[in-house]
Amino acid sequence: MKDLSNYRKSYEKSELIEGAIPDNPFELFSIWFHEAEAIGGTEEVNAMTIATIGQDGFPKSRIVLLKQFTSEGFIFFTNYESEKGKSIAENPNVCLSFFWPYAERQVIIKGKAEKTSDQVSDEYFHSRPFGSQLGAVASHQSEVILNREVLENKIRTLETEFSGKEITRPSYWGGYLVKPHEIEFWQGRPNRLHDRIRFQLQDLVWKKDRLSS
Repeated sequence: MKDLSNYRKSYEKSELIEGAIPDNPFELFSIWFHEAEAIGGTEEVNAMTIATIGQDGFPKSRIVLLKQFTSEGFIFFTNYESEKGKSIAENPNVCLSFFWPYAERQVIIKGKAEKTSDQVSDEYFHSRPFGSQLGAVASHQSEVILNREVLENKIRTLETEFSGKEITRPSYWGGYLVKPHEIEFWQGRPNRLHDRIRFQLQDLVWKKDRLSS
């Protein structure tokens, strides 16, 4: 047994006060994101957890990378035929979360995921390194395979096939836009009296509330 009861930290770096933050959660997210970049200490500040409801009825979380965010929502790219893709096709309700420990901050986003346009998916796909493009073609994500050599052999075959050629984005690979209806900002504070501000979209207007820590 490993006792973790003495693992404690006092959060004292900042505060989250209603009158000092924008009324639009996308503006606040942008501020926090760029501050997390500036503070450093997180290798991939765009790493986020996405939770979906699986076809087996269980929630499942995994890390993906945020690639764009706009006033519409948050965009990431993946294989549409992966476990997460199949889950989203059946139930588009998802939850995204960011944790920036050096800033002592979290952001939790509830929303619906929908596929991006082919143009958005094509543009991002062709911006990726050649090896990453090959990987998207080679891997039927989440499928059971015999061993790693299956993937490595497929990559070698594709390297020869596409040498000097442009790779067409597979139809089963592309982007998702998560359109939020709720965004919660969490700022660590001393004595576990953390600041929590929740934005909820109601009749196209963002309503802002403070939640008890």
